[in-house]
Amino acid sequence: MKFINFSVVKFAFFLTVGILVAHFFKLSSEVYLYSFLCCFLCLSIAWFLARKQLFQTSLFGIVTYGCFFLLGIISYQVRLPNFQKSYYISATSENDFFQLKIKEVLKPDTYNFKYLANINAVNTKNTQGLILLNYKKDSVYELTIDDVILVSSKLQEINTPLNPHQFDYSKYMKTLGVHNQIRITNRDILTKTKGKSTLRGNAEKARNHIISKLKKSPLTPNELSIIQALILGQRKDISKEMYKDYAAAGAIHILAVSGLHVGIVYFILLFLTSPLKLLWKGKIIQSVLIVISLWGFAFITGLSPSVVRAVTMFSFFAFAKLINRDTNSVNTLFLSYFVLLLINPMWLFHVGFQLSYLAVFFILWILPIFNKIYYPTNYFLKKAWGIFTVTIAAQIGIIPLSLFYFHQFPGLFFLTNIVVLPFLGILLGGGILIITLAVLNILPNWLATSYNYLIKLLNDFINWIAHQESFLIQDIHFSLEKVLTSYLLIIALILFWKKINFQRTAFSLLSITLFIGVFIWDDFKYSGNELAVFHKSRQALIAYKNANELTLFQSDSTFKYKNNYPIKGFRVAQNITTYSEEKLPQVFRYNQKTILILDSLGVYPKHSKIDIVLLSLSPKVNLERMIDSLQPKLVIVDGNNYTSYVKRWQKTCDIKKLPFHFTGKDGAYVFN
Repeated sequence: MKFINFSVVKFAFFLTVGILVAHFFKLSSEVYLYSFLCCFLCLSIAWFLARKQLFQTSLFGIVTYGCFFLLGIISYQVRLPNFQKSYYISATSENDFFQLKIKEVLKPDTYNFKYLANINAVNTKNTQGLILLNYKKDSVYELTIDDVILVSSKLQEINTPLNPHQFDYSKYMKTLGVHNQIRITNRDILTKTKGKSTLRGNAEKARNHIISKLKKSPLTPNELSIIQALILGQRKDISKEMYKDYAAAGAIHILAVSGLHVGIVYFILLFLTSPLKLLWKGKIIQSVLIVISLWGFAFITGLSPSVVRAVTMFSFFAFAKLINRDTNSVNTLFLSYFVLLLINPMWLFHVGFQLSYLAVFFILWILPIFNKIYYPTNYFLKKAWGIFTVTIAAQIGIIPLSLFYFHQFPGLFFLTNIVVLPFLGILLGGGILIITLAVLNILPNWLATSYNYLIKLLNDFINWIAHQESFLIQDIHFSLEKVLTSYLLIIALILFWKKINFQRTAFSLLSITLFIGVFIWDDFKYSGNELAVFHKSRQALIAYKNANELTLFQSDSTFKYKNNYPIKGFRVAQNITTYSEEKLPQVFRYNQKTILILDSLGVYPKHSKIDIVLLSLSPKVNLERMIDSLQPKLVIVDGNNYTSYVKRWQKTCDIKKLPFHFTGKDGAYVFN
């Protein structure tokens, strides 16, 4: 692995380790700051003493890497709320007036428009910090970037999932630097003005202007929504059915403007500007023009973080090409990675960031190996072989992480990519032309109709692939341990493939052993029993897990929960292979404890020994009398009870000094 000799690769590695340590181990920032200053001082002394030496001592290297490790920790910590003096949390009370400036428009949910907003002031105190703003959908108008509003509201925490193994939205928002939320309706907005324009706000205006022009063309709604996603990074108009089709076909990456799109645009620009190299200083002109064009593309896509990251990466590649450093592509990749993490260390925890860099890294690393095996001279064979090898290399790089995050594998991914990737270059190039002509009001109908037909062909192909259900492998259990050992195994096998020797053979065998061991450990880890009372409105759900078998007891058997919330996430995470559903019993035993489910009838056996009572479907019962009669040790209340009943029952349990668990507040109750 020759690229490991590049210093920037090592610096990026230690910076990454530092960020991970700061993320998972919350220690005093003063300790890290003093350590960094001490390390920097030692580095300065070591450099001064060794500046005339041809080869540096190992001590110099250790101190240098230590500095980058501590730099990663400090750059992460300084972005946390408790290290920002004017962070809004210190100025809040029970009810406040917030001056908010809209920074980003998020995808809305069923009931609310969602935005990221800066808190410029709380009451009369100037503050800073991002907030999640939920704006009820029955409001008079939507907000746009750079709008400034004064609202009267209450600061709230972002809810964590109430059921086990569900997507943690609050954790995701923290990676965006958002730790709290505000919920408002139209009447909570006291004033609304247009704030000072920002680059992001102007980009959003430009994108909205382009979309309005495209809507006047002959493009049909479904095809227009795909164009908006492909070229403008606007996905909110895509129907749920179409989005599911793209996900099932393994082509969901097409709908999110990212490294793939920017890479295609980069190579299109490289091809179009190649004649400039014949001019005096032509390479400089070409590189500058490519970088400007890439950032122009980022601008019309709304300057979303994923596009900005991708354009930054390819800007480094353009610069490397200018100074004839093509052979060090991995070095260039890690340099862009290093710079981006210095700008925002939180990007390390974004799925798109991880997948983009892994895909590009494995393409750069594995592609030369494929080309040594076979490199056709025929033009068309060369293009087909290039698409094939790039697709395989990228999939090798991202498949463990994809299985971990998405738990599915599209068996026809190769067929999808072999058709879509060449098609995508035509669509992106044609789309940029369509947008340019539409903005200039000179888009001919025949061209718009032809382009619309191409998009329709793409949609039809994706729909056909998505409906080959036998090739879509779903509900794959893949733990973090499996991800780590998978990458260890992939790296070991590639090194073994490149050169066979004793060390690499031993490393490969060790990796295979660890990989198999993790699978055995994973089966053992989930081989126990578990009983979970889920939080669900209008339904009582209790899941009994016995090793890899799951039985769901439910109050209403008409709805199937196997592939629905909250059972699907629980089932996949617990590596369930056998699943069944049954009617909820009134009494059952678990781990030598008797559990009574008291439903809307409110009927219970008198003077029986009951350890736990589960109140469900708002039973009309005198709880105090029932407690005196049954003497339970715990009362559990699930999510399908009237709020007034829950409050009354909690008061009764407090008086009786009896443990009380409400799933709507405390989350699902899990018996181990």
